[in-house]
Amino acid sequence: MTAGASFRMRAPFRPENPWILRDLPMARRCELTGKGTLVGNNVSHANNRTKRVYRPNLQIISLVSEVLGNSYKLKISMNALRSVDRNGGLDPFLLKSKDGVLSPKALRLKRAIAKKTAKQAA
Repeated sequence: MTAGASFRMRAPFRPENPWILRDLPMARRCELTGKGTLVGNNVSHANNRTKRVYRPNLQIISLVSEVLGNSYKLKISMNALRSVDRNGGLDPFLLKSKDGVLSPKALRLKRAIAKKTAKQAA
């Protein structure tokens, strides 16, 4: 590389919806809330800083949809499980949640639940 040459760094790809990258496995991400890993610092008493990773408490949980009459296994954080319980179950939680944070699997469930409740209401 010559002394006067410059180069451009590529900007990182950051889609608005993190679930756009459907071909790639979305490891360590809650399927209901979209909560993922965070990066921070360990700070010692001498104020030395070293990088560390904060990971969500993800578990594979079977949740029952009362409208559809089936149970579905989802990889969710325990914080999301508390939110599901507080909202009265999987169906009300999914109907309240925004499409942007749901995984493709949860989004399919939400659409199926909405379709079935609309059919029952009619």
